[in-house]
Amino acid sequence: MTASTTQQENRVIRQPVLGSRRFSNYWWATIVSIGGTGFLLAGLSSYLKVNLLPAGDATQLVFIPQGIAMGFYGVVALLLALYLWLVIVLDVGGGYNEFNKDTGMVHIFRWGFPGKNRKIEFSCRTQDVQSIRVDIREGINPRNALYLRAKDRREVPLTRVGQPLPLSELENQGAELARFFGVPLEGL
Repeated sequence: MTASTTQQENRVIRQPVLGSRRFSNYWWATIVSIGGTGFLLAGLSSYLKVNLLPAGDATQLVFIPQGIAMGFYGVVALLLALYLWLVIVLDVGGGYNEFNKDTGMVHIFRWGFPGKNRKIEFSCRTQDVQSIRVDIREGINPRNALYLRAKDRREVPLTRVGQPLPLSELENQGAELARFFGVPLEGL
């Protein structure tokens, strides 16, 4: 690697942000799909008196109230699974952060839900960056996040939502960005 390549790489930082296409979302969408299908088939089996399940015999269930309850839970679970799969397919929350000294711009992009706000974009000049803030909250619902604070007092989240980053990785990213912009790192 030559000196000019290293210098060029130090002038642009592009960070991909993982959205809803995480392993845990695939896992839960699959589990809820299987469970919902099983409940719905159990409810239908009790109504039709034909066993539709590969394991067990749901024909012995009394349709009212057990079969109806199983069918209702199955439909609700399948609707939840449909929502989870749609969020995964649409990659809600996914995107990137781009910090470019060559153009003098900061560009933050995220995918949202369908509609007029499907594309969520924020841009500002690198001179407008006031600081990088680290937010660390521990407890039942821990949150470790990085924020870019602009001179107009807006705080834009830079890290993914959901699974908090390890503290060491968060500190390293925050310090790298603070050095890149030549601004203070707040919150530590």
